[in-house]
Amino acid sequence: MVTRRSLADAALAVVVGALVVTTAAFDADTTAVDYALIVLGSAALAFYRPAPLAVLAAATATGAAYVLHAHPGLLAALPVLAAVHTAARVGHRGWAAAASGVYLAAYVATGPTTGEVVEKAALLTGWFLCAVVTGLADRNWQAYLRQTEQRALEAERTREEAALRRAGEERLRIARELHDSLTHSISIVKLQAGVAVHLARKRGEEVPPALLAIQEAGGEAMRELRATLEILRTDEPTGTPAVLVDRARAAGLAVELTTTGDERPLPATIDRAVYRIVQEALTNAARHAGPAKVHVRLDYGEEALAIQVDDDGTADPNRPCTPGIGLTGMRERVTALGGTLHAGPRAEGGFSVRAELPSEATG
Repeated sequence: MVTRRSLADAALAVVVGALVVTTAAFDADTTAVDYALIVLGSAALAFYRPAPLAVLAAATATGAAYVLHAHPGLLAALPVLAAVHTAARVGHRGWAAAASGVYLAAYVATGPTTGEVVEKAALLTGWFLCAVVTGLADRNWQAYLRQTEQRALEAERTREEAALRRAGEERLRIARELHDSLTHSISIVKLQAGVAVHLARKRGEEVPPALLAIQEAGGEAMRELRATLEILRTDEPTGTPAVLVDRARAAGLAVELTTTGDERPLPATIDRAVYRIVQEALTNAARHAGPAKVHVRLDYGEEALAIQVDDDGTADPNRPCTPGIGLTGMRERVTALGGTLHAGPRAEGGFSVRAELPSEATG
């Protein structure tokens, strides 16, 4: 595929060649050989990026031959000047200086040394010196820009690392607070409910349904709290979507995983998001879908990764669900990465979560 740089290089060759050809057209002694030398020297400039030394040699050889054959004016040096500049810009200043000397020697050798020839040779020397100096200056400027960009990236990484460290510390603090407060309170509620159920059964009394509900809710709250504390204490997701599917199967959920496209490593932020999306979708299916079948599909596209988790559970499209903390957090995570999320009941019944994330991180 033709790139913008290739087009720009070709345009440079065309412009330089057109200028030299136009100048040569005013000279009645210009022959077909001269035009061929001009075209070859100018056309070589289109390849100065991949082969600067080869372009320098071609432009210098054709330029010197043209000067020795036709004794043209100063503008005939344009292809050589451009090649000298580009060679110096990539660090070949010695070869650039040597090529300048070869062309100047050919120019001086075109005839007897007169005041006019010396004056033009001095002017050409200044042009070649400017070409070398501007090439070196451009090289130093590009190096400065790269260093500045590198420093900016390093500073950004440092800020991100500091932010991640602060976020980790805050998660640990929240986990400690939850453990110290809620765990104790929920344990007391669960214990007292269990004691009350035991005493009622011991006395042969019927256990009130509300008491059984309190006991069951206490156990469920403890399990969810432990899972939340584990997430808060974990900095990175441990595993892959395949591992999550295996865990869900072991817990009794009927899950199928399908992967399509060119599976490849993803940036860390995208990888974490994929893990959390599949984790939250499977958790919701286990809690709310009932005895349902779940299908997890990962589609690796060229520019985006699609994650879809469908179940055939009890969700009804006529009764839209209210997004909870899990779905809200999932949407915020996807949006922060420049992706899209759709979550809701399916028309044929059950629930569907579909997220599309860019293959490269944008946030």
